[in-house]
Amino acid sequence: MRENVVKSKSYSFAVRIVKAYQYLSKQQNEFVLSKQLLRSGTAIGALIAESENAQSKPDFISKFKYCFKRS
Repeated sequence: MRENVVKSKSYSFAVRIVKAYQYLSKQQNEFVLSKQLLRSGTAIGALIAESENAQSKPDFISKFKYCFKRS
């Protein structure tokens, strides 16, 4: 089975976002912006995972387009 490049890159991106969130909240005492960054940065991976469970090809395309709209 081939590696899903988009899924692995979105996971790496989410890990970097979590580290940025930890830095902003702990060392810079920035809570509002860091929480929004965390929510939006990790949502992409969740949407990609949801698109993998699409019921049809048009449903997959629709969900996957929504992932890229959010990024």
